[in-house]
Amino acid sequence: QARFEGFRQAGVNRLSIGVQSFSDSHLHALGRVHNGGQALAAVRSAVALFDEVNIDLMYALPNQSVTQALADVAQAVALGSSHLSLYQLTMEPNTLFAAKPPPLPDEDTLFDIEEAVHAAAERAGFERYEVSAFAKPGHRCQHNLNYWGFGDYLGIGAGAHAKISYPNRIERETRHRNPQAYMEEMEAAAQPAEVRTVGVKELPFEFMLNALRLTQGVPEQWFEERCGRPLSDLQRPLKIALEKGLIENTPGYFKPSALGFLHLNTLIEMFLVS
Repeated sequence: QARFEGFRQAGVNRLSIGVQSFSDSHLHALGRVHNGGQALAAVRSAVALFDEVNIDLMYALPNQSVTQALADVAQAVALGSSHLSLYQLTMEPNTLFAAKPPPLPDEDTLFDIEEAVHAAAERAGFERYEVSAFAKPGHRCQHNLNYWGFGDYLGIGAGAHAKISYPNRIERETRHRNPQAYMEEMEAAAQPAEVRTVGVKELPFEFMLNALRLTQGVPEQWFEERCGRPLSDLQRPLKIALEKGLIENTPGYFKPSALGFLHLNTLIEMFLVS
């Protein structure tokens, strides 16, 4: 509570709580160090102090049923948060889960869980505006909308990332993940651990990787404005996507179709240039 009050006094206006699940058994299966009671206490403290509170939930957890996944969403809704992020558990490379995968729901159950949790969020008044993001009216995350729109942002803190546009290039920065190394970095030359210039051929994929996550899409002029490149760079993959029905034929806008949203990885991969 005292920490959250300090955040508020310092000018922070939004908190995102990495709950993942309110179930002790599922948290244990995920290797989390908190329990359901601590998650409840954290969210209640946050909601009491902030108008903008996001709850991160994972679904398709080891041995999870549709009923259990819905219970997590119902609990999040009951706590009065203004924003939900609903993520499917994925096996990241070079992790313990990837080396020794736990028993996950089969594809049919996964599909049922995903449909159920999305529908439950929408029935509770949360609008899906991005692949994993659901918000009450007027509570969409402005920071997230900025980077999904390929805007610039600063990375402050250990492990933080940044995207900065210059007249002749776009750079991505990564700060040291280790807090001690980050502090030393800041006390010295204040140089990030890594600075990478985004190549011209990478820009179509980098832009669409973010923009096509939004349910309402983005204006096509943003590609020219934010990448400094002509729309002709996108002509070939756009033509293929339109032919496959994965993107809507909406003049002046890039917007995935309902089919494209279901197969978003396939759609985005079309913009990879070898």
